[in-house]
Amino acid sequence: MKVLTPLRIEEVNDNTKAIFSNIKSKVGMLPNLYAAMGASDKLLGGFLNFTETLKSGEFSKKEYEAIALATSQANGCAYCLSAHTAIGKMNGFTEAETLDIRDNTIADEKLNALVTLVSQLINQKGHPAEETIHHFLEVGYTKAAFAELIAIVALTTITNNVYHNGGFDIDFPKAQYLETLEAV
Repeated sequence: MKVLTPLRIEEVNDNTKAIFSNIKSKVGMLPNLYAAMGASDKLLGGFLNFTETLKSGEFSKKEYEAIALATSQANGCAYCLSAHTAIGKMNGFTEAETLDIRDNTIADEKLNALVTLVSQLINQKGHPAEETIHHFLEVGYTKAAFAELIAIVALTTITNNVYHNGGFDIDFPKAQYLETLEAV
């Protein structure tokens, strides 16, 4: 059952209306995902604030998008793969690189260490291999980056789960090879 459908501005409380207006002014539209998250102004507001906090942390914009892509691939989220492919390309990734990130074959050693760790965190239920963590630190990431990576994976997983339990269309250009996902 798809419970979280996008809400229109006239269906939400005043707090959510303000958040929706802010999103529209920054993005130029209200993505269906955020319109669905608007069922709870606490969820949407807290999510956006925590996201902004983490985006000012240890990772570059490209690295942040790589984490979001790898998380969305591991969680089988077509919506978030599409959104983060578009955002990743706006931040300098090529289409081919977004696909390489999704299957952990990106040529850049540092990015590969990053997305491999993300995939293991999800697929091994929070227990990545010690060698993977060691390699992540060895290529130049810090313990602070490791802690923030866990948080970004968690935030992206929230959006993945909202989509999986939502009844809405992808309102970004669809990413390639979505049909290969187990849970589209």
